[in-house]
Amino acid sequence: MNYRMLGYVLGRIFMVEAALLLPPSIVAVIYGEWSCLFAFVVTAVGLAVLGLVLGLRSPANTVIYAREGLVIVALAWVLMSVFGALPFIISGDIPFFVDAFFETVSGFTTTGSSILRDVEAMSYSMLFWRSFTHWVGGMGVLVFTMAVLPVSDGRAMHLMRAESPGPSVGKISSKIRDTAKILYAMYLVLTVVQTILLRLVGLPWYDALITAFGAAGTGGFSNRAASIGAYGSPAVEMITAVFMVLFGINFNVYFFLLIRHFKEAFACEEMRVYLGVIAASTLAVAGNIFHLYGNVWQSLRYSFFQVASIITTTGYATTDFNMWPTFSKAVLVLLMFFGACAGSTGGGIKISRIIIMCKTAKQDLMRVLHPHAVTTVRFEGKPLDDKTVFGVRTYMNLYLIIFVLSTMVVAINQFDLVTTFTAVASCLNNIGPGLELVGPMVSFADFSPLIKLVLSFDMLVGRLEIFPMLVLFAPSTWLRSKGHLDRRLRARNLF
Repeated sequence: MNYRMLGYVLGRIFMVEAALLLPPSIVAVIYGEWSCLFAFVVTAVGLAVLGLVLGLRSPANTVIYAREGLVIVALAWVLMSVFGALPFIISGDIPFFVDAFFETVSGFTTTGSSILRDVEAMSYSMLFWRSFTHWVGGMGVLVFTMAVLPVSDGRAMHLMRAESPGPSVGKISSKIRDTAKILYAMYLVLTVVQTILLRLVGLPWYDALITAFGAAGTGGFSNRAASIGAYGSPAVEMITAVFMVLFGINFNVYFFLLIRHFKEAFACEEMRVYLGVIAASTLAVAGNIFHLYGNVWQSLRYSFFQVASIITTTGYATTDFNMWPTFSKAVLVLLMFFGACAGSTGGGIKISRIIIMCKTAKQDLMRVLHPHAVTTVRFEGKPLDDKTVFGVRTYMNLYLIIFVLSTMVVAINQFDLVTTFTAVASCLNNIGPGLELVGPMVSFADFSPLIKLVLSFDMLVGRLEIFPMLVLFAPSTWLRSKGHLDRRLRARNLF
């Protein structure tokens, strides 16, 4: 383990987080929330000092192998959440550490699960910081750091692979830093466009920003207790729903559109399946809830919004879908696991993995029926190598193990099975709301501190796609020599 390089990169990340506290500080000044301003300033100063101590001097050995990349990403997300929770604690808006940590992890991982019983009682600046963490975490903390700080390609690819969602990670540009800049430029433009559209249909600038942050990061924190439903505006709902769907698409598609490679953009197999699942689910749910609203438009309106919100793992709500028929709730729970596209800001297993697993299952069946047949799994028009397929299978195995173990631990609180199951599903898939006691109109406040920490771990595991968090607990990770761990990871095509 290259400890000096580990400290150096973490130091640079702490300085970035200190800078990220500037926007909520400005909001605190605008609304005259001086205790909140003090909380932001104290936290920012502490982060800046710590960052300077760790990151001022570059180490002689700047090599980052797979192991260092995994550890840096995992520690960065955990420590950013710890420090990001401090403003809530210092200001008194969320006085208990476990609650503040849960809320901050939920923000950075773009989950949207909350322990707050009365959202609207919080200060404006703290609600802004809470939602701003969605926007930063949506594209990735390390991707943001690479976009604004000089990081050489030789030591950055492992960081991007460890943080970016999906079974494989590629570069848009030949340089990692340019790739990060392009990603965040597209991300920023889409966010600005949504904010302006929401303002044009009547939302105040503050509400428009908060809503756009949640949709862009597919996080779902709102400054209203009733979420998007509080506005009672079909225009706000449709704009938000459309942008949730857009942010759930692989950003490579937007890059192809930007450089006018339309054929490559519309040939994206994952995007076609993703949009097809949304369309089919919307029609199925709309038909099932028609008797509740007695109107085709109203049924489609609520159905499309909630399907878009759940499959993109955003978690916004316009109605209490906890009261919908069992079939509709079953569809939404299934969509929790599907998730959005790889390379998007959405969570979940990802549509690409679902496609690969289905095609692999078909291939295995064909081998049973025709033992001598030569078959190949193809995705996006290209044959997949065995390492990629093995990586997807390993991910799914670990995912199921973590899901089962987490469900058993959360069951200690002795809530009903639906609450327990969907609480884990919503956190591990970075959704936000579940069903029953963790439905869209309630919160996670009733869980014990231990269970909140377990669910926080699930949120981090889900956002970082398992491997970075698990590597932290491997004894061989912390050996000074590079050892065999990096070779094992590369051999399995995990990184």
